[in-house]
Amino acid sequence: MEPAKPSPALILFRSIRSGHFNIHAMNSDGTEATALTNDTLGDGDAKWSPDGTRIVLTKSFDIYTMNPNGTGLVRLTDGFRTTPPSYSIQPAWSPDGKKIAFVTDRGFPGPGVGLMEIYVMNVDGTGVARLTDNSANDWHPSWSPDGTRIAFESDRDFNTEIYVMNSNGTEQTNLTRNSLNDDDPAMSPDGKKIAFVSWRNSDTDAEVFVMNADGTGVTRLTDTAGNDRQPSWSPDGSKIAFSSGQSDLGTDFEIYTMNANGSGVTRITTSPGWDDEPDWGPQRRQSRHLR
Repeated sequence: MEPAKPSPALILFRSIRSGHFNIHAMNSDGTEATALTNDTLGDGDAKWSPDGTRIVLTKSFDIYTMNPNGTGLVRLTDGFRTTPPSYSIQPAWSPDGKKIAFVTDRGFPGPGVGLMEIYVMNVDGTGVARLTDNSANDWHPSWSPDGTRIAFESDRDFNTEIYVMNSNGTEQTNLTRNSLNDDDPAMSPDGKKIAFVSWRNSDTDAEVFVMNADGTGVTRLTDTAGNDRQPSWSPDGSKIAFSSGQSDLGTDFEIYTMNANGSGVTRITTSPGWDDEPDWGPQRRQSRHLR
């Protein structure tokens, strides 16, 4: 018997279509959108585990994991029960699924007051270790596919730049060195490219760019009147999903996909509510239906 072909990967995204920000999943063409969470706590930052069996997300400024259908919720951080309290956001799975990098202001005098730094922990919330430690904010960790490097953004140069470091926090290196903000890095599945967002052409208009993993070969991919944000690679690296305010000039973000060279831009959500934070999951051999 011929082996089953992998089903199309699902895209996770955040939507306010229910009146509150909740996590949804849809096919990569935008069809069959399904709500995975349904509460008023403010859910976001959802990311597929490398094997597609779990989702990590932020709920009310703490980090949780859950099953692909929204059940089995497990809390990993407990910032508002610590002294002082803290925010934990922007989780990112390591490629082997054993670690989660995340951003937190723990150790500072209160949530939203201190500096955001990058930490890493085991998938059960144990073994927390700090990776960045400086007098600036560090955000948006993105692992290389071999697990040895993490791309991230930092404002240590008085504007946000894309950095890369070893997965233990050593050898932190600025890749962009630009006078206007660069942020939202996303490592490609083969580790050769980094998609990112830059304001370098206009300090009022963010666009998606791509560069080599060493910072060379910067190429602009989008060119719209609205801000383009949050790039996420397809599993085979041939496409990039992103959020954009181009349809309503920033008043309503929707999700689009494009080829990795910037061609073939296609809008895949049309909700009257805000849709953003796409995360393109791994292809899976089970049915696409959430269960």
